[in-house]
Amino acid sequence: MTIYPQEIIDLALKSNVSEAEVYQLSSSSCPVFFEANRLKQLQSEQSKGTALRLWKQGRPGLAVAYGSIDPHELVEKAIALSQLNSSETMELSKPRIAIYPDIGHYISVETLISIGKNMIAQLQDTYPDVICNGEFSCEKHTTLLVNSQGLHCQYQETSINYDLGLELVRGENFLGIYDGELTRNKPSPNTVIKWILQRLQWADKNVSPPTGKIPILFTPNAVTMLWETVADAINGKRVLENSSPWGDKLGEVIISPKITLFQDLQRDPYACPFDDEGTPTQPLSLIVQGQLKQFYSDRTVARELDQNSTGNGFRPGLEHYPTPSLGNMIIKSGTHSLDELISQLDSALIVDQMLGDRADISGEFSINVDLGYRIEKGEITGRVKDTMVAGNIYTALKRVIGLGNDSRWNSCYYTPSLVVEGLSVIGE
Repeated sequence: MTIYPQEIIDLALKSNVSEAEVYQLSSSSCPVFFEANRLKQLQSEQSKGTALRLWKQGRPGLAVAYGSIDPHELVEKAIALSQLNSSETMELSKPRIAIYPDIGHYISVETLISIGKNMIAQLQDTYPDVICNGEFSCEKHTTLLVNSQGLHCQYQETSINYDLGLELVRGENFLGIYDGELTRNKPSPNTVIKWILQRLQWADKNVSPPTGKIPILFTPNAVTMLWETVADAINGKRVLENSSPWGDKLGEVIISPKITLFQDLQRDPYACPFDDEGTPTQPLSLIVQGQLKQFYSDRTVARELDQNSTGNGFRPGLEHYPTPSLGNMIIKSGTHSLDELISQLDSALIVDQMLGDRADISGEFSINVDLGYRIEKGEITGRVKDTMVAGNIYTALKRVIGLGNDSRWNSCYYTPSLVVEGLSVIGE
């Protein structure tokens, strides 16, 4: 028996609930797994989750169900939980109906298998001893949000997602490289293979790392660590908590004028037309030529800041309330190719893969370099091991000396390579 979100809301309202909201996620996929260069497993996965958020006597309650739903049980659970909470201002989007056309393209399991086999074969042609593991899938997701005010928002997306990891063991020397792609259009596995082969070539021999305070070139794979901290610092919730170092810097130049970053949630592969509160998403100019232009927020934080929501209220999971979260952060590219950036450096370190936790809001970090390369006199001389990089992200972003034109997606960040000064390198 199919239970529709409006039925759950109607049932909640009959239980003397003042307002209610149903957020529903559905997904289906057929992932293909490769292990040790061979096709290992095929799966068929389907999931459906429903979150009911309601207010009774001003107190919020949130209950979640997966798969089939007993609407009476869901409503009773949410009401019971509401009685444990303090009253709060209700945050519901105004009534509107917005059902968006499906986006993305489907590809068959047979095509996924073919892509995986071809990628592995290309790597083995050059490196016969390489061991590859991967997961390839075509996924369909539907997001539906309905509330008692009369809101009904829905969109459906189809995306192709694959991750390929390879291992190369030579004596006591272990090398692991990981890459992949998320797209709603035709996948580009040859581009991924080209980048993997380049990194394998750079890592062909081991060299001693450079040490001291030297320029660091972060590839798009690694530079995301910096942008995660930036995204945290311009979160309106952090401003309310007085934990952001930029909370009182609106309108000021806070990092290098070389840096411009913005949000564009109309851009694939992470486009979404509304946030998890039903607020339409919008382009945001966040930092322009180093100058802080605005913070992002959900409805609750926006009210506290006396501004309108920027459409950034997203749920970390069905069991959570919406909270400010940034999507599709685009960092404006520079004009130099990666080769040109490398050629301009006399003694430097390339960081491509890292081990360790990301920096916290203070910006302080210390990470082990999982995959990195030494630059001497404008050329890569080999791979470095047993190397650590430490410093402060805010300080580093004031000392940007180069920005590439090699932008790639890494998670929800579209970023080029970046060269910074002021970080310390420790190595053996």
